[in-house]
Amino acid sequence: MSIATICPSQAHRLLPLLQQVHDLHVQNQPQRYAPLPDDKEVVSYLSEWLSHDAVVALGYEENQILLGYAIFELEKRAATPFRRAETRAMLHHISVDTKHRRKGIGLALINEVRARLLADGGDVLATTYATFNTPSAELMARAGLNPVISFAEWRVE
Repeated sequence: MSIATICPSQAHRLLPLLQQVHDLHVQNQPQRYAPLPDDKEVVSYLSEWLSHDAVVALGYEENQILLGYAIFELEKRAATPFRRAETRAMLHHISVDTKHRRKGIGLALINEVRARLLADGGDVLATTYATFNTPSAELMARAGLNPVISFAEWRVE
């Protein structure tokens, strides 16, 4: 087992796991999530996104096979009259191959994100997850991430 940074030129490696988690979102919230465009367009987007200095993709590998990934962004947020300053890792994506879930891979990825955040002097690890995604909510709870805000939306149908 190893967790390593995935560079922009390796963005194509994320595609099968991204498709798994995105398909789940499309299935459960089609009014919000569109099916993915062609692979080339998705890989191009991921590669460009991962080129930003503050964005990091981590991959969990066994025997050189990618079983999970996490993408996070380090955000330095200034204090406002209403909020304290913080340096946070915003966990944007996490996906574990369906055949390898419930083996601690997601938790290992989150713990690596937390370790990198702490090494950079950060103090908050944050994420969002869909209300239908009970396994994701359970993973976040196991990792010590507790809900603090409810996000609601209205959409034209």
